Amino acid sequence: MSGALDTAITAETLLSAVLASLDDNKAEDVVQIDLRGKTSVCDYMVVCSGRSSRQVAAISEKLVETLKHDHGVLSKTEGKDTGDWVLIDAGDVVVHVFRPEVREFYQLEKMWLPASGAGASAKAQ
Repeated sequence: MSGALDTAITAETLLSAVLASLDDNKAEDVVQIDLRGKTSVCDYMVVCSGRSSRQVAAISEKLVETLKHDHGVLSKTEGKDTGDWVLIDAGDVVVHVFRPEVREFYQLEKMWLPASGAGASAKAQ
């Protein structure tokens, strides 16, 4: 079948691509959470913010486009129409892009991080 990738992308390579795209597109407060061994849904979760609904949508669109064109990864998205919270399922890495107020309301990171916050690494902006 033509067009299929012969080599599978690793979760770590995918995570690096996600973080690079988010950095390039000015995502803020990027947090990565290692979920290996904690859930079968994905290996990593990345949570970040955009300053406005428009920026949230743009960050999400660029990420999906980059993963598809540069790595052959087809992602599923939810929530892009409203731009408050977009979920991007790229397989081994799931990305949540929030407006800051919505991120604060849901506090998604707190559900997955230990009480001390150890085990996650924040990428400085």
